[in-house]
Amino acid sequence: MLLPSRFSFPLCALLLLASSAWASEPDLDREQRMADEIVDVIWDGEAIELEADGQSFLAIYLEAEEPLGTVVLAHGRGFHPDWETVINPLRVGLAEAGWNTLSIQMPVLEKSAKYFDYVEIFDSAGPRLEAAINFAKTQEARKTVLLAHSCGSHMAQRWIKNNPSNALASFDAYVGIGMGATDYKQAMVEPFQLDKMPMPVLDLYGADDYPAVLRMAPERLEMLRAAGNPVSEQVVVAGADHYFKGKNQALVEAVETWLSKLD
Repeated sequence: MLLPSRFSFPLCALLLLASSAWASEPDLDREQRMADEIVDVIWDGEAIELEADGQSFLAIYLEAEEPLGTVVLAHGRGFHPDWETVINPLRVGLAEAGWNTLSIQMPVLEKSAKYFDYVEIFDSAGPRLEAAINFAKTQEARKTVLLAHSCGSHMAQRWIKNNPSNALASFDAYVGIGMGATDYKQAMVEPFQLDKMPMPVLDLYGADDYPAVLRMAPERLEMLRAAGNPVSEQVVVAGADHYFKGKNQALVEAVETWLSKLD
């Protein structure tokens, strides 16, 4: 596996290669087990199947009464589209605020897999994001927003990096939550694409987020400024950790407030 030049020093290369004992394909059996556990207990929205690369995956669609647009939600590492922290509050709260929401199952690995392990399956997320955005556009909503939390943001950034022209033309705004989270002594293997994203971008994180997220906040802000969209913004939620435990309402309000600024 070739690493970016900014991350080519031997120790990081060895760590990444050492982690490659994990499968380079998503754990579809685990995804199915999670789907079986949650589909029958979804209170808000409709469980649907989307397809990417010849494989179906779970999504949950919740329609607003008079939709302003559709928000596609990509959860963090190892979770599911109705995850009780971050994702469920956002998909339900934003629908109540007038946005259709489509929360999708992102690729997962075994529970103990770390960031370097997940790098091996980042490319599997791209076709799912494309399928979700294509579905969102069939709902006749004005705007399509891509929202990604934690590892979901890594996957979204890989998709944008690999397919800039198609990806950047497919959605109207981007919300990244807790961007830059990795594991202990596992640095990001490729840069953010924020400076290449001309659409409005919200960089949202908690004041008590992971050290890497906090440390790279100035770099992300400079990228937003370089991209030059006047609506782009970096917002910090006071008292919130990476998972916004006890701060879900503040999370929803922060995203809703920013979305209201879109033309």
